[in-house]
Amino acid sequence: MKTAVSLPDDLFVSANDLAKRQGMSRSELYAVALAEYLAKHRDADVTSRLNEVLADESSGVDPALRAAQARSVGSGTKW
Repeated sequence: MKTAVSLPDDLFVSANDLAKRQGMSRSELYAVALAEYLAKHRDADVTSRLNEVLADESSGVDPALRAAQARSVGSGTKW
């Protein structure tokens, strides 16, 4: 799909130079850059949603599990 975007001159020149150094077209460079940007923000969205879901969950160890762990180690064990 073709689209038109406006860029500041210095950004255009830098992108053009990078595309040449990488051996790719400007279109390729812009597509890769946009894909990476979207992936980065998609990951941030997932993290944000997980944080919302887990916000009400206790992050502590269940007291019964803590007691069982303590019993399994025993007081005479040397570390």
